[in-house]
Amino acid sequence: MARWSLLVSLATALPYPAHAADLVGTRSGPSVEERSSQPQADVSLAISGRASVVDGRTLWFPRGGRMVRLASIDACELPQWSYDPSRHGTSTIPKPVPCGPFAKAWLKRSIGNAQVTCDVHAKGGDGVLLGRCVVRGKDLAAEMLRVGWARTISPAPAAYAAWQTYAMSARHGMWATYVLDMQEWRAKAVDRTLSRRPIADFNLLAERESEISPPFEDARKRPRRTDR
Repeated sequence: MARWSLLVSLATALPYPAHAADLVGTRSGPSVEERSSQPQADVSLAISGRASVVDGRTLWFPRGGRMVRLASIDACELPQWSYDPSRHGTSTIPKPVPCGPFAKAWLKRSIGNAQVTCDVHAKGGDGVLLGRCVVRGKDLAAEMLRVGWARTISPAPAAYAAWQTYAMSARHGMWATYVLDMQEWRAKAVDRTLSRRPIADFNLLAERESEISPPFEDARKRPRRTDR
């Protein structure tokens, strides 16, 4: 309770303009992104080669021009922010955490210059291939879950759930922050540019409909919305 009271008071001190905040409307059903993240068609395809990292769960294979999304996980979008609830020195302002760029950076680090092999088994509703991708024998989705920069989405292997439980318990990655469920973020975020200000995600967190991270367990009372 004291923590959220602190967050309420600090909102007016955050140096971000009012126009950076998103307007939140009533949801009438699954968003396009929610539908596109679910497997829509069976595919059997093997892709191997050098890959570029698009975001924390998506790879681009220049040779062949194919986009592959890591199956059974989700990660913060590149413009998405979360908040570090711990105090930093004498400051009372929680530190915004660029969880989207951090997720992308870790996936890029995991791959390095190595060749990536993906066993594709489905397509999402948006046509992006879904598959299990491996580098040097390491499952990239499991690695992202292990370090806490991704979360599972159904259906997911039991091993993935175990890695997520481990990361949540250890407060690795985004599990050390206040983070909004990615599907809810996609449904509500109006500004999705890379110049998105952290205060916009603070407002979305204040009006969240779902809770996915341990820090929320003792902070269920929402602060009032603030735009400046």
